[in-house]
Amino acid sequence: MPLLRRVLGLSLLAALLAASPVASPAGAAEARLKAVATTGMVADLVRAVAGDRAEVEALMGEGIDPHLYKPTRSDTARLLGADVIFINGLLLEGKMTDSFSRLSGAGKPVVAVAEAVPRDRLVAPPEFEGSFDPHVWMDVGAWMLAVAPVRDALSRLDPAGADLYARNAEAYTARLRELDGYARRVLESVPANARLLVTAHDAFNYLGRAYGIAVRGIQGISTESEAGLKVIEELVALLADRRVPAVFPETSVSDRNVRALIEGAAARGHAVALGGALFSDSMGAPGSYEGTYVGMIDHNVTTIARALGGQAPAGGFQGKLAPAEQR
Repeated sequence: MPLLRRVLGLSLLAALLAASPVASPAGAAEARLKAVATTGMVADLVRAVAGDRAEVEALMGEGIDPHLYKPTRSDTARLLGADVIFINGLLLEGKMTDSFSRLSGAGKPVVAVAEAVPRDRLVAPPEFEGSFDPHVWMDVGAWMLAVAPVRDALSRLDPAGADLYARNAEAYTARLRELDGYARRVLESVPANARLLVTAHDAFNYLGRAYGIAVRGIQGISTESEAGLKVIEELVALLADRRVPAVFPETSVSDRNVRALIEGAAARGHAVALGGALFSDSMGAPGSYEGTYVGMIDHNVTTIARALGGQAPAGGFQGKLAPAEQR
């Protein structure tokens, strides 16, 4: 374990435990549960299941990279006041991972929703040396399996709300099942030669596996890695050989390397467009459709399909996407 990560983890834990004892769950009859989630995707899932029986806050907002995120003083206060903490897990939260493990050991309920997905549904890249790719939410079918641990954790803390949590979980799962079908249909319409998704970093392996599209990231799975010249040259050659029409920046990662691919392809006589920016490690603006998990995935698959020559309605899954120039 890198020394810096160990020191940061211990520092956050010390601040948390020194400031206050671990809070006991709030009774549903007295007040709503207070839940803190790390990413917007996890927070949205918790809100869908909890309904109005819980107050849910997300630590990381629009455009935030969870791989590099460092907790703030206000984050510490939120964690102290929470009845339950929901995280993605699988090392997505990087520098905070050790702290959450120690908080759990000290009695704070910490639920790693992605770690409830069966191991045979997870991607294990060779370079991760036995660890898993944490971007599970990119496969809607796999993300559906993260609903149950949220339902169960809320029900344990608030038994009076168990029936509501069960109904909400069932309804949300049904909506995700419809979204999964939409993603499959529009991405299957992309022509065979163009079924290559090239993005800023390797956040889309689950999407590629679920919906039959080859995926290449300029950087590795973590944005802490650097893109080498050799990787860029290989991708330029691949884009030119397959006549792929677009590459995609991400909202939480610099587009510098993506633009280098476009320039490299142009030098080979192949025009590559800059596809719409995809949501990878964070969602859209709070209060917008794209600021929900369903809207995030709808935006991504609709944008990919249309940019790569497939067929998808401009309004997306249920006609709710904002016009492309406004996203």
